Amino acid sequence: MSALREALRDLPDAVFADLLESDDGYVLVVDLPGATSETTEVLSEDGRIVIEGRREKGVPEGFRYVREDRPLFLDAELPLPGDADGTGADAEMDRGVLEVTIPKRTGDTSRTIPVDDADGDADSDDEADA
Repeated sequence: MSALREALRDLPDAVFADLLESDDGYVLVVDLPGATSETTEVLSEDGRIVIEGRREKGVPEGFRYVREDRPLFLDAELPLPGDADGTGADAEMDRGVLEVTIPKRTGDTSRTIPVDDADGDADSDDEADA
């Protein structure tokens, strides 16, 4: 999970995020003021969570920007912890706060890999005995 913590530290200063962990999963909470569920996309792919958020901001009539520090876009790629199941992730937006719930994998993720003979016939010993 240290890669995820490091990635959270590397987010822009204007982005605030929390990471919570339980026995069953993780919750990633990201403040995206001005963003909505329609302007935010969350994708789980290749062992990471990708967040793309966009917000609208208007300029009152007769005004212009002298300084603009509030970004319109957030693009973040965050690595998932090794025990996280990104395919079971769920996301919810409430008043500019994105909450991504990521369950932990259940059960044993290991499997036995069969070893075949070089000639491609795994049952050659059985046929020789027949």
